[in-house]
Amino acid sequence: MRTAHAPAQLERRPRAVAIGTFDGVHLGHLSVLRAAIESGLEPTVITFEPHPRLVLGNKVELIATLERRLELLAEAGVGETLVAAFTPELQRLTAEEFASSYLVGIGAEAVAAGADFRFGHRRSGDLALLRELGLRVLEVVQIDGVSSTAIRDAVRAAELDAAASMLGRPYELDGTVVAGDQRGGTLGYPTANLALDPRLVCPRYGIYAGSALGNRAAVSIGTNPHYGGTERRIEPYLLDFEGDLYGKRLVVELWERLRDERAFESEDALVQQIAKDVEATRSAHRP
Repeated sequence: MRTAHAPAQLERRPRAVAIGTFDGVHLGHLSVLRAAIESGLEPTVITFEPHPRLVLGNKVELIATLERRLELLAEAGVGETLVAAFTPELQRLTAEEFASSYLVGIGAEAVAAGADFRFGHRRSGDLALLRELGLRVLEVVQIDGVSSTAIRDAVRAAELDAAASMLGRPYELDGTVVAGDQRGGTLGYPTANLALDPRLVCPRYGIYAGSALGNRAAVSIGTNPHYGGTERRIEPYLLDFEGDLYGKRLVVELWERLRDERAFESEDALVQQIAKDVEATRSAHRP
C-alpha cells in the first residue's frame, strides 16, 4: 500500500474513497472499506493524524497506533492511503473546499460512508452535498453494536472476547521493547518491557495470556506489587522464544485475562504462580 501525506502526492485517477480516522480498523470500518474495494475503482482511504478529537481538546484513548492502522488498512485491501494532518488549516476548510482538494483533486468518483457521515468546517458537509458535487455515494452495510468507543470500553474492562468480536481479531498492545528491571531473567522467565504510547487504551491491571511473534505470551500489566512498584509496566514473557528484542517494535495480542496481580509471601511462591500462568497461557484460546 502506498502512503501519501498531501493530495498532490496522489495521482489523479478514478477512485472510491473512504474517509475517517479508522481507529482500530474494526468490523464497522471494514464494511466501509469493503464498499470502496468492491466498487471497481481504486480503493483509497483518507485518514487523519492526530485523532481529530484529541486536537479538539477531548480525551481519547486510541485503539491502534498510526503504524498499525496503516498495516491493517493494507491488509484489508486498500491501495493508497492519504494521511491528512489534522491542522487548524484543515479544520477551517469548508465542506466544498475539502471535497475540491481531497476528493475531486485526487480523482474521486465515489465515496464510501455511513448515513451519519459529516465532513468540512463545523461538520457542514453530508451525503447530500457529495451527491450535489457529482460524487456517487456507495452503500455501506451497517454493523450494529460495533464502534471504537465500545471497543475501548471493552478493553478497559478486560472483556477481551467482546473487544475481539468487534475488531475481528484480538486486541493488540503495540509498542517498543525498552530496558526494564531484568528481574524476570533471574526468576527463569525473562520478560520484555514494552513501552506503550500513553495515548493507547490499555486493559486493567492483571496477568494475561496472548501471543507475540508467533509465540504464546504470558503478559503482566501493572505495577509489580510484589516488588513495591508504582509505575505501570507491561511485561510479556514469550514462551519458547530466544532472541534479543531490545529496541524493537513488538505487537502483542491479548487473548484472555488470567488473574489479578498481587504480592506474594515469598519469591518462591511468585515463581510457582508464574509457572501456573505459563501453563494457563499454553492452554488459552485465541478469541
